[in-house]
Amino acid sequence: MPWIVHKIIQFLSKLAFKDFKMKIKFAFLLVLIHLSVFAQLPKGFVYVQDIIPDIHLELRYCSYNNFVGKPVEGYNGDVLVFSEAATKALKNVQDELRKKGLGLKVFDAYRPQQAVNNFSEWAKNVDDTLMKQAFYPNVDKRNLFKEGYIASKSRHSSGSTIDLTIVDLKSGEELDMGTPFDFFGRSSWYLHEDLTELQKSNRTLLHDVMIKHGFRHYPKEWWHFTLRGEPFRNQYFDFPVE
Repeated sequence: MPWIVHKIIQFLSKLAFKDFKMKIKFAFLLVLIHLSVFAQLPKGFVYVQDIIPDIHLELRYCSYNNFVGKPVEGYNGDVLVFSEAATKALKNVQDELRKKGLGLKVFDAYRPQQAVNNFSEWAKNVDDTLMKQAFYPNVDKRNLFKEGYIASKSRHSSGSTIDLTIVDLKSGEELDMGTPFDFFGRSSWYLHEDLTELQKSNRTLLHDVMIKHGFRHYPKEWWHFTLRGEPFRNQYFDFPVE
């Protein structure tokens, strides 16, 4: 990833090369490293941390803290991949929140099709309920497809859909949104009524700032937004996150 290339350059630049030819070889090697890393992403995609260095990440599908209960297929690295167009819009959101001492925390953005397939396979195994109490205590796993919680295609695979919340930039503490990310149930709907005034206010803050900067909202998940005019609409990519 580009920030890793930067670290490599910092380290190798400390080495002294007395021979001019060796310096040339060293520079050429750095160029090869740089090009090989950038070649990992298709045109139109970027690593979000390169554009928004102070964004907070908790990439759930790289971890065991998700409704599947283990890392999901296709997530090979703890990095955030997003379309370049959506990342530019997201930077505007971060810039506005930063003025209030707040910032964004992202749970997921681009999602490879193989991960979506992994979700479907997991949902069909009705005996695997390891994470039921944490993520879907009131939903029968047999109904996950019928009730729209799991699908065979995801807008995330088009590269401009993102799951996120707001945090205090200094402490990293999340604002109280009433439910955790990826909680399956009506309480995660944006306009759910059984919330405190603070929780409603926090949801409204996230909703309004994302809408203001070009995203549209999925009303059944307070955390879920898609860039309006997304560049790869109805294209479903499958390159891994790494």
